[in-house]
Amino acid sequence: MLRQKRFPNTRKLADHFELSRKTAQRNIDFMRNRLIAPLEYDPSKKGYYYLDETFQLPHLLATQEEILSVLLARNLLSYTAGGFISRAINGFGKKLFAATGRFGLTADQMDKAFSATWHGYAPAQGNLFRQVADALLKRHVIRFTYRSPSTGQKTYRLAEPHHLQHYMASWVLIAWCRLRNDWRKLYLARMTDILVKPETFDPKPADQWKHLLQGAFGIFQAKETVTAILRFTPFRASWIKEQIWHPDQTMTHLDDGSLDLSLPVADFREIKLKILQFGADVEVISPEELRQEVRKEIDKMEKKYK
Repeated sequence: MLRQKRFPNTRKLADHFELSRKTAQRNIDFMRNRLIAPLEYDPSKKGYYYLDETFQLPHLLATQEEILSVLLARNLLSYTAGGFISRAINGFGKKLFAATGRFGLTADQMDKAFSATWHGYAPAQGNLFRQVADALLKRHVIRFTYRSPSTGQKTYRLAEPHHLQHYMASWVLIAWCRLRNDWRKLYLARMTDILVKPETFDPKPADQWKHLLQGAFGIFQAKETVTAILRFTPFRASWIKEQIWHPDQTMTHLDDGSLDLSLPVADFREIKLKILQFGADVEVISPEELRQEVRKEIDKMEKKYK
């Protein structure tokens, strides 16, 4: 209203925002005294105007908690996209500090006070992440080379990006693959030679791909799931009871101090690796197919270590 020279006053503000006139006046005083707005009252117009017409209010007024959240996000996501996210959030953080320096927080303080550590993740190239994210938001088709981790074979894909998932510090793209004519989960770390095409696409309904994002334990998803029951020894149970493996998990405490953890699984590959991580401190109770796969893996390990 000030910039449009509509000469707002306490009555207009009180009526528009349903405030008391005292509250409206406190807002005007805040603009003048705290935001250093060059406000002047014109008795003939019965309202306020800017002495300096080029003045603009800060675009973003951030609280200390909001700045803290932004910088924590920077720490959590650092290096998972070649440092691209970290640099972008760091740049945004500097703008926040410039506008709200009264809080006394600095990026250096944040780095000393908080950290996030990942291991075993596959970082994406920063420029590739930027291109995929931009194509996803603007609904552009992407072309790229994709490497299979099991065979090393490379395939050339055309895909329609629908969702980026940050899973265990790795970025995974959910996309409609035109080569396979089906949905695929694609690790950005395995993508090269990306090209964002001018062609756009109409996003498919979320209910067609949501099952790839949630439902079962781990990165591998499907529409059908089974319940896995894992029995942990009394020694290991004290650690497991503190952990969340899946939002729909249940825990049953047994009389001998052991613990049964039940959770939905759609694919045995990742859960099998997780089970083997605990060695003899865990036993697969069900399903029998998962129990047999773990037993076969243990047999292979025994032959290797004889």
